[in-house]
Amino acid sequence: MPHSSSSSPVSTISNLRIRALILWSSKNYAIAAFVFLLLFSLTLFSHLDSRSRSHSRYPSHPRSTLVPLTLLHNANRTHALCLDGSAPGYHFQRGFGSGSRNWLLHIEGGGWCNSIASCTQRKFTHLGSSNYMEKSIPFSGILSSDPSQNPDFFNWNKVKIRYCDGASFAGHPESEQRGSELLFRGQVIWEAIMDELLSIGLSKAKQALLSGCSAGGLAALIHCDNFRQLLPKEATVKCLSDAGFFLDEKDISGNSIMRSFYHDVTQLQGLAKSLHKDCIDKMEPYKCLFPQEIVKNIKTPLFLVHPAYDFWQIRNILVPQGSDPLGHWQSCRLNIRNCNANMIDKLDGYRGSLLKTLNDFQQRKEMGMFINSCFIHCQTEMEVTWHSSNSPKINDKTIAESVGDWYFDREAVKRIDCSSFPCNPTCHNMDLT
Repeated sequence: MPHSSSSSPVSTISNLRIRALILWSSKNYAIAAFVFLLLFSLTLFSHLDSRSRSHSRYPSHPRSTLVPLTLLHNANRTHALCLDGSAPGYHFQRGFGSGSRNWLLHIEGGGWCNSIASCTQRKFTHLGSSNYMEKSIPFSGILSSDPSQNPDFFNWNKVKIRYCDGASFAGHPESEQRGSELLFRGQVIWEAIMDELLSIGLSKAKQALLSGCSAGGLAALIHCDNFRQLLPKEATVKCLSDAGFFLDEKDISGNSIMRSFYHDVTQLQGLAKSLHKDCIDKMEPYKCLFPQEIVKNIKTPLFLVHPAYDFWQIRNILVPQGSDPLGHWQSCRLNIRNCNANMIDKLDGYRGSLLKTLNDFQQRKEMGMFINSCFIHCQTEMEVTWHSSNSPKINDKTIAESVGDWYFDREAVKRIDCSSFPCNPTCHNMDLT
């Protein structure tokens, strides 16, 4: 069980910083994701009607088909319910041709909630209730059915799993608090959605890839080996985490904000039962939520897509609100091009910590990685960063080409970008101003 608060590092950090991280993990995360997608769509798809673009978090590609939301059919019977008690959901597009028995599952991201108050706030958004989810969304990037945009997976069965539990599909109902009107059913949701997908064809998969973005990327890590176990032994099964490798690093003022935050998430929703037993036996459960510990025990082939200058981690782990009371970093946090030389040195140090943490992972031959030196967060869900003429590249390979090379064993893929910003002109760097 998680240690009590008296033995946790929570006391080392101000309520202001934790509150800032909570807010970024829900409402502001969605806003930033919307702005990110909108800016790219405005640039690339200017012929689309501007009014329709401005009302969706999922700007569509001209060739995209809207994929409807499916609510879990047996949600009430299995007690697999979102934070607010509504049924969880997913979007499913049937594969065709040579991909009719291949499956790609992609888990939505959106941070976490670490308290009754923040989870209550979250249940009034699409990240806590299917009542607020879009009824249909376009599939693009890794989910696209356009072979020019998604050359290796375009005709696979594709599923986008919506995220409404606030704990990367790892919470347990035993941790629910009477009177809170909140349900912690992440693990139950995962199992129920898998059962439903298995019943409609996943059980006969020849090839499968479990992927996810951000908190969904963390979920893909947590459930990777379980996903492998659900499918036929003869099937090729692998996993991908996009911007889901959250570091256990101190912020610029010396506080371990992410440790504090993960401690609270783990304790609130009882995540220990979903984490690897070998890790739990060695250390406090919240430490086992960090990807650096999870990957030590993953046996299934895994690919990491990750920006060395992940803007979410810079804004919430390295320089969270409250760590910079005089606002010296304010402009830099919004746009890396505004960072001075000393700030770039700090960011390079964070990049160095990432690569050092990944050293053992990199040595495992079945694992793959694409670590580019860009100021961005998730990169697999959009054509512009997944696979297009102006996508980010390392050694002249896009992310899609790199993932395909690794998945189909065309070559070993351990692509690590140049060493300091702004060294890669193909990057799509976010401007959050």
